Amino acid sequence: MIVHQARSRPAPWANRKSRTRHRWLIPLLAIDFAWEWLAFLLSNWSFLEVLEYLGSFSVLIGVIFWFSESGARIQQRHYQAWQVINTAQGKGGSGGRIEALQELNADHISLTGVDVSSAFLQGLRLPHANLIRANLNAADLRDSDLHLTDLTWADLHFANLRNANLEHVVFDHANLTDSDLSGADLTAAHLDGADLTNADLSSADLRNFAWQHLAAIRNTNIAGVRNAPDGFLDWALRNGAVQNAARP
Repeated sequence: MIVHQARSRPAPWANRKSRTRHRWLIPLLAIDFAWEWLAFLLSNWSFLEVLEYLGSFSVLIGVIFWFSESGARIQQRHYQAWQVINTAQGKGGSGGRIEALQELNADHISLTGVDVSSAFLQGLRLPHANLIRANLNAADLRDSDLHLTDLTWADLHFANLRNANLEHVVFDHANLTDSDLSGADLTAAHLDGADLTNADLSSADLRNFAWQHLAAIRNTNIAGVRNAPDGFLDWALRNGAVQNAARP
């Protein structure tokens, strides 16, 4: 809040001059006297007070506009993130896609059908994401966090998911052929209709792993799997799985 206080009228110059004992101070006092009069005149000029209020009002208007345009700024940010993802489609490397994907997911934007095939996405943090029908073919997702993500009908052929956090991930009808899931945490993962042909599950954590409706597990490496559900190992071996301790 602006508090405007008018200045009192300066004492006459003769009075001030008469109180001065040293004549060499008179030029300095004259300058100060002139400034004091200018301050007095300006303090009584209402126009300057109005300008002060207008300055404060302009700040308020700026704040209102900043908040009113926040939606447009968010949309622009999302557009730029999608542009990064789409421009790099089919290319190797990251190309800024890790940050773009994480930003979109943090804003609860669906990533259904996103194409990041062959991308280097090691360490990606994408929990609770909607990746239905996403193309992750040959993507490098080592050490990623995808817990509670929906990968229904996703293409994960040749994907590298070593040591990834895949807790409660839905892989229903996903193509996981030739994927590398060694050391991954597949606790409570759901795989109805998923194809694990030629996949590597060595040393993976299969606690509460929903395997009963897997489409195929032929030539899948299950060596050293941890916390395998009752009946899984016998079923897998009967259906073509292998136990290769040293698989490239």
